[in-house]
Amino acid sequence: MPVATETETLPIAPQVIAAARSWIGTPYRHQASLKLIGADCLGLVRGIYRELYCREPEPAPAYSADWAEASAVETMAEAARRHLLEIGLDDLAAGDVALFRWRDRCPAKHAAIMTSATTMVHAQRGSTVCEIDVTSWWRRRVAFAFRFPERA
Repeated sequence: MPVATETETLPIAPQVIAAARSWIGTPYRHQASLKLIGADCLGLVRGIYRELYCREPEPAPAYSADWAEASAVETMAEAARRHLLEIGLDDLAAGDVALFRWRDRCPAKHAAIMTSATTMVHAQRGSTVCEIDVTSWWRRRVAFAFRFPERA
């Protein structure tokens, strides 16, 4: 009988946090999803999903930097619903995915991984993947919250 490793027996949240932190320092690259090579915010979440479940959640379509402004559709939230568990904003915790709106009445177009109640890892243009404080500016912009499902 195979013996489970410590990583295999951990609840999903600590694995998500460890995976997210392992991307810190990855340069920002639009549409990319390669640890230490390049990632945008969606690429970061896709890469963590691949690490957890050993597969890509779904092919990511090509998208422009202003894709959300060109559409009123919640494209990112709809994709997250297909692969993650939607939770209430008040339930957002370490290991969860937060989606943000840059402006009211625009679709959510930024994603981050919560590493605690007050910190997150994200990829943003002009920076490398980094862990930052979730200030009131960020809190006001959270539009959706999702949780990675436990692995079977």
